[in-house]
Amino acid sequence: MTSSTIQTTSLSKQITYLSFALATVLIASLAGFGWWAASNIDDRSIAREARAVNVGLAEIAQQLPVDQDTAAIWDDAVINLRAGNQPWIADNLADWMSSYFGHDRVYILDAQNRPVRAVENGVVVEGLYQQDRTVLAPLVTALREQMADAASGLTDSTEAVTGLGVRDLVVLEGNRPALVSVRPIVPSSAEVQQAPGSEFLHISLRLVGQSVAAEIGERFEVRDLAFESSAEATDERIAAPLLNAQNRIVGFFTWVPDEPAYELIRDTAPAVGGGVAIGALAVIMLLGRLRRTSTQLEDSKAQASFLAFHDALTGIPNRALFEDRLEQALANRRRTGASLALHYIDLDRFKHVNDTLGHPAGDELIRRGAKRLAALVDEVDTVARLGGDEFAIIQFEVADVQAALALGQKIVAAFEPPFDIAGSEARVGASVGVAVASDSATTAEDLMRQADIALYEAKDNGRARCQLFAGELDDAVREKRALEMDLRAALKADGGLHLVYQPIFSTHSGAVVGAEALVRWAHRERGPLPPASFIGLAEERGLIGQLGMWVLGEACRYAVSSQVPWVAVNASPLQFRDERFADRVFAVLDETGLEARRLEIEITEGLLLQNSPMVQDTLMRLRARGIRIALDDFGTGYSSISYLRNHGVDKLKIDQSFTAQLGRNSEIDGIVRSIIDLGRAMHMGVTAEGVETEAQRMLLGEMGCNQLQGYLLAKPMTPVDLERMLAAKATGATGGGQARPMAG
Repeated sequence: MTSSTIQTTSLSKQITYLSFALATVLIASLAGFGWWAASNIDDRSIAREARAVNVGLAEIAQQLPVDQDTAAIWDDAVINLRAGNQPWIADNLADWMSSYFGHDRVYILDAQNRPVRAVENGVVVEGLYQQDRTVLAPLVTALREQMADAASGLTDSTEAVTGLGVRDLVVLEGNRPALVSVRPIVPSSAEVQQAPGSEFLHISLRLVGQSVAAEIGERFEVRDLAFESSAEATDERIAAPLLNAQNRIVGFFTWVPDEPAYELIRDTAPAVGGGVAIGALAVIMLLGRLRRTSTQLEDSKAQASFLAFHDALTGIPNRALFEDRLEQALANRRRTGASLALHYIDLDRFKHVNDTLGHPAGDELIRRGAKRLAALVDEVDTVARLGGDEFAIIQFEVADVQAALALGQKIVAAFEPPFDIAGSEARVGASVGVAVASDSATTAEDLMRQADIALYEAKDNGRARCQLFAGELDDAVREKRALEMDLRAALKADGGLHLVYQPIFSTHSGAVVGAEALVRWAHRERGPLPPASFIGLAEERGLIGQLGMWVLGEACRYAVSSQVPWVAVNASPLQFRDERFADRVFAVLDETGLEARRLEIEITEGLLLQNSPMVQDTLMRLRARGIRIALDDFGTGYSSISYLRNHGVDKLKIDQSFTAQLGRNSEIDGIVRSIIDLGRAMHMGVTAEGVETEAQRMLLGEMGCNQLQGYLLAKPMTPVDLERMLAAKATGATGGGQARPMAG
């Protein structure tokens, strides 16, 4: 072997060694870099999961007051709490909140912070509040102080305290952490007044335990998420402490971390150890896999961000994103002058569908409702779900108010067709409140408050309608509201409301057999007002129940002290929506001492057409007590004989439009004769209204009508005049059933 060959071989070996060394260093460097990159990826994945857990817990805490306000801002809630109506409180404020929203514990406190109802998992538990009182008392006291400051100097605290609340993370007895929200229960309209300090409170708790951990884990895809009172991080599980407001540890969330890079290295390690070539290939695969893992991680982050700002049920923006976009829209308006409108939408009769068809059907209805709303707007507009069955739409670049109202009407029309839910037809409507940004100074809070006021106006005016926030009221609306306020004041004090009585006579003897009570209003400034000017207003503004009970009480008190055989009182169909209407009537009878047989309640045919089991039950209870039921204006509606038989009616009243044409129209004569024959066949009395001529009186007598009422016999008169007439008839001083007419 020559020296040159030896030198070449040595150089070759050196090159080989150097190449091996370089390859070793390269592989080691690549391995080290890979391990570092894998550790960073896994750490970022774990950090993402930790953020997701915190976001999930924060969303549950933020949802508590949203859930509470679906029932806590409601006229009926305040009315029924004051009345101590426990079944209603259970169905709408306490037990229902647990079963529908999943609140673990619900407390209702009165104005003295005493528990009205205490519920755990939908079941009343005696003494439950006493266990939690020590922990909850500071929150209750804090809210009471906020409310007292806000309502200082006011006679009605509703507007000042609406929206106030206190939230916290507390530790209950047994070292059980819980999310707590305390909210005032306030009226939803000005119809119910609430003095400062008289407010009831609604307290909802979600116990931070396994159910909360499971909910967060499922929503944010955190594997095997659990909540433990004490825990330590291990190789298999991550432990993150839960801190209260004082930064004290109250427990730990633990989970099995998602470590995609570690799993990758573990899977590919055998192949790397198989050889340099295979190792090099593994490095290439590792880099590719790392890129894919990084992409998946970014996708996971995007998904977590999406879930944080979108409603999980419908996929549309949630309240947080809605408020952010509204602020952006108003900022854009201040820069460019571009106008916008805010629509608040509430689904009518949603609770009925949810209660009758079940919660899954209610969820499906919410999803389909969101799709109908999304189909109505442009891409630049925002449709959001605010919670429960409440939605909102931010409408950008609105040309004028009419364009905003046009969208509102489209929303109402879109919910007129029924929804097919699991083979059942679900009919709901939509009430819409619209507010248009009036100037550059308008804030998000202003616009939301205006839309909310308009929404409640829409619901108060009959639902399934669109209402624009009035702003500066026009003369007609101002006049109507002024009359409404006067009527409210008149019902509270002596404001000119009084009753007149129109006698009802026996057709054959001419004797007064009863009298119909008719309400009149001698307004202090406007003078005498006809019933048509305020009865409809009372029905529209929710005052008809109060007005109806006032009329009933006055009529019964008069009848007790008078010689009139019985008194008839008209009842609005809206009064029969109150399931306690019969009880209220019985209470008036007990209070005044009037015998039930001396009271007659007049209803309309429209009430029977509702074919409501509740109406039927109310009528049966009234008749069982001895109260007679008269069907007013008979023949002008669509009642069938089956309705008369099923609901129970004691008397038919022939409408005056038929009486006016008696003797002049043979077809009308036949109809009236048929009504009288129908009453006789069904053992009902028959009264003819609007008798104004002697010919009408004679013809009705020949047909067999039992009783007559009209200006020929007597006009409506004051109680004093009626007593004089009754006394005169008792002594035989008058004859023929005539009475002195009364003006008006």
